[in-house]
Amino acid sequence: MKRKPIASFAAMLLLLVAVQTPAQQVSQQIPTLQPPIPGFAFPAHQTLTFTVDWRVFTAGTAVFHIDQQGNEEKVTATADSVGGVNMLFPVVDRFQSGMNTTTGCSTGFSKQLQEGLRKVTGDLSFNYSTGKQTQIEKNLVKGTSKQLTASIPACVTDSLSAIFYAASQRMVVGQDIRFPLADAMRTVTVTMKVEGKEEIKTPAGTFQTIRVQPTAEEGIVKNRGNIWIWYSDDPRHIPVQIRARLFWGTITFHLQSMETK
Repeated sequence: MKRKPIASFAAMLLLLVAVQTPAQQVSQQIPTLQPPIPGFAFPAHQTLTFTVDWRVFTAGTAVFHIDQQGNEEKVTATADSVGGVNMLFPVVDRFQSGMNTTTGCSTGFSKQLQEGLRKVTGDLSFNYSTGKQTQIEKNLVKGTSKQLTASIPACVTDSLSAIFYAASQRMVVGQDIRFPLADAMRTVTVTMKVEGKEEIKTPAGTFQTIRVQPTAEEGIVKNRGNIWIWYSDDPRHIPVQIRARLFWGTITFHLQSMETK
């Protein structure tokens, strides 16, 4: 059990603990993904670097690279263990996703995971014209692969793009943001509860923020913990802190630096 928190910070990076579904799915009406609000400007080139703390230890670093190519926002995220944690259980994970800046629809998601002896790659693609999502996953250690196909609505977001898609919506305290998210070959409804405003101090500076709690009707967080994201309280809605409070402890992402180039 001691190894689980070390490896899980990479999964929490993507909010996967909030939306991964168990074998039984709750039946509910899937909301329509709303486009970004008029005038919202996605960053053209931006790098957000976070330190990842577990309890009193620095467990790793997480970096988001955001680039805009035409009407597509490309997000690359990396998660790496550091220090003593890296010696016990090395983590080198990489995630990529794309999102249409006009509609908010995800254009695809991929992952390359190296956690201890585990090495896995996965690619998730969306065909909105046929209403299908296709996932191809390979276990590089066992030399096995599998392909799965499932239905999706007319427009969905993915586990990585969701963090930045939410930033494109109005954040009003007391009002929820709801959207469909495709993950684990299912479409789940994520509700972002806009809870309040708070001043947050990080290594990158002090920010006035809006605290948002992502929730889902299915998944680990429903039964075992909570996640919060603090977005800057300005038109950019930059994520400056992320925290997961789970049954085995608390993991916090603190914004270390923000570069625009």
